[in-house]
Amino acid sequence: FFWDIITYKCRHTREYIRCTVHLNHFVCVHIGNSSGEFNHFPEDPEFGEIIQRAEQAIESGVFPERISQGSSGSYFVKDPKGKIIGVFKPKSEEPYGHLNPKWTKYFHKVCCPCCFGRGCLIPNQGYLSEAAASLVDQKLGLGIVPKTKVVHLASETFHYSAIDRAKSRGKKYALEKVPKVGRRFHRVGLPPKVGSFQLFVEGYHEADYWLRKFEAEPLPENMRKQLQSQFERLVVLDYVIRNTDRGNDNWLIKYEKPGDGELTEKESEWTDPKDSAIQIAAIDNGLAFPFKHPDEWRAYPFHWAWLPQAKVAFSQETRDLVLSRISDMNFVQDLCEDLYEMFKTDKGFDKTMFEKQMSVMRGQILNLTQAFKDGKSPIQLVQMPRVVVERSRGGGQGRVVQLGNAFTQTFHCKRPFFTSW
Repeated sequence: FFWDIITYKCRHTREYIRCTVHLNHFVCVHIGNSSGEFNHFPEDPEFGEIIQRAEQAIESGVFPERISQGSSGSYFVKDPKGKIIGVFKPKSEEPYGHLNPKWTKYFHKVCCPCCFGRGCLIPNQGYLSEAAASLVDQKLGLGIVPKTKVVHLASETFHYSAIDRAKSRGKKYALEKVPKVGRRFHRVGLPPKVGSFQLFVEGYHEADYWLRKFEAEPLPENMRKQLQSQFERLVVLDYVIRNTDRGNDNWLIKYEKPGDGELTEKESEWTDPKDSAIQIAAIDNGLAFPFKHPDEWRAYPFHWAWLPQAKVAFSQETRDLVLSRISDMNFVQDLCEDLYEMFKTDKGFDKTMFEKQMSVMRGQILNLTQAFKDGKSPIQLVQMPRVVVERSRGGGQGRVVQLGNAFTQTFHCKRPFFTSW
């Protein structure tokens, strides 16, 4: 079938109109307005093109596929040819969202309400955490988080309430039977869901698989240094955003020989070190950016802290990459402002809570800066006293920021009931 999608903005209503061209017939449906449900990325046309392909796939019946793993509703998104191009995590289907299609967290809430959720995190903000982690990765030049942005998508395979599905069927029926009435609807079809869209990465295995293999068959020295360098970038990212959910099953490693494709699990011999490369991908960043340090039941430790790589002092390469940026308070302030522009798009945004999140992040950055200067290792970094750097009242009004006159540093002394270090 010949079909295409054209989108334009009405000059009178300022609404975005989607026109589906099918066999020389036009069907126009409102899909949103300038303040909300429309995917527009003028600063990143390449990413915008990928989202457009995802929308075209859904229009042509190639729907996102729910991922069986995990405790929330997340989906493999495909292009019109059926190739996976991204992972979409709707806000409403997050672990503690009201439309989470998986029952694990529901039973958790009913059977053990006192331990339900994470008291240091703002509920249902995981999609922003995913996108914000990508932003931090980009600003620090780490290059380990697959590009992630906030998008709006609608698909029959997403988990909707019975009311939303009934409304959609009713509107479609009205448009078909009484076109004059149907055309008056603001939107026909299921409502788009806001969520994070992370580009899909190929050729990676869970870190746990490769780490066991590296332990049984040690890497050549140059490959070991590559792994250490990538590992240190993961440490920097997780520490800055204070990731509360980093195990060895939610970061990935790619070890391949250029020209021959990725190594399979059946291959037992190492390739020539000169022709090899190791890369890490930090996925599942939805439980980060706490508004306080964990101080209730659990400490939510970084599981990489028990790896042998965590005992090695940060390399000069990593310090050269990151230290000059994070030691500049104006860079940190710019990062906070960029995060503010992202977080404020959420309907439940609270500026006071956001400032608490940034206070924790600034404290993490301050500790990381000192660890770099003192030549510490990742395990020594996580053992440093927990710091919160709060904005002083009336401070930080200008563009040039100094720690002494704009912020106040305090130590967070309360410890969780169960601690790991």
